[in-house]
Amino acid sequence: MTGSVGRHADVAELADAPGLGPGAPSGPGGSSPPVRTTVPHRPPGTVGPVSTVGPVGEVSDPTAPTAVLLLSCPDQPGVVATVADFVWRHGGNIVDAQQHTDRTDGVFFQRVEFSLEALDLQRPAIAEAFAPVAERFAMTAEVRFSDARPRTAVLTSTAAHCLVDLLSRHRAGELPAELALVASNHDDHHDLATAFGVPFHHLPVGDDPPAQEAALLGLLEAEGIELVVLARYMRILSGPFIGRFEHRIINIHHSFLPAFVGAQPYRQAHERGVKVIGATAHYATEDLDQGPIIDQDVTRVSHRDDVPELTRKGRDLEVVVLARALRAHLEHRVLVWGNRTVVFS
Repeated sequence: MTGSVGRHADVAELADAPGLGPGAPSGPGGSSPPVRTTVPHRPPGTVGPVSTVGPVGEVSDPTAPTAVLLLSCPDQPGVVATVADFVWRHGGNIVDAQQHTDRTDGVFFQRVEFSLEALDLQRPAIAEAFAPVAERFAMTAEVRFSDARPRTAVLTSTAAHCLVDLLSRHRAGELPAELALVASNHDDHHDLATAFGVPFHHLPVGDDPPAQEAALLGLLEAEGIELVVLARYMRILSGPFIGRFEHRIINIHHSFLPAFVGAQPYRQAHERGVKVIGATAHYATEDLDQGPIIDQDVTRVSHRDDVPELTRKGRDLEVVVLARALRAHLEHRVLVWGNRTVVFS
């Protein structure tokens, strides 16, 4: 079940959780938190008493940085209550919580975002303090922070539409990342990147593709790159290259995968007479165009659409799908499970 409330958070379970049952201290350190009474919206014409919400602690500053716990573990009772208790005991306030249970594999996923303002842990200590909880539930857990701005490289070839869109969104403040550089095997977009104030690096392939890839990897490492975006970069990256950035290379493929993998998907689609075309953003893996999918979209087409028209319509999809996938990654909303993803809203 996907949502912020599920069977993991039933009342009986919360009452039995350490620090949450009768007789438990009334707040971190045993102090009583202030009480805020919240009056919900009353629809027009409603009669009767209005319910209130009891002790909830201080209201967090919505602009303040937060921590995000991304976790997965075997589905079992007590996970939600214990995670909430951990945050509460350390002075945090949960500002957003979403969860999903994969009933086929019996795996529970959760994203918990909580305030740092009153937390009694420094950022580097949160993961270590949470380790006993993770061990108890055989849990894989990551701690991330909302104000993180990973150094990001955009790789591109000759098509400019995805690069233009990302540069524009970054300038508008829509992408919480530090756009450190643009690199390409062609020099077409030097002026474009420079106009947006982003360094451009031309790395031609020539007669030695392995040397070009080694130079690219050296550049990314020298620049401290943490995230790579393939904005229609039409080169196949090697396994060792991808392994250096596991689940940190986002590719846009101009097809609704798993259909029409590889080159010229719009021509393939035209030859098959499809009635919809799509675009797919996914994490790059050694298997070409087979990595965990982050976002997809489609649009209807018809027999009247030739290859150039399919390409034009597809480009409209590509820029939106890539931007959505990149934003989901940057906002710490993606959990990878095998070759699939859970993408929280």
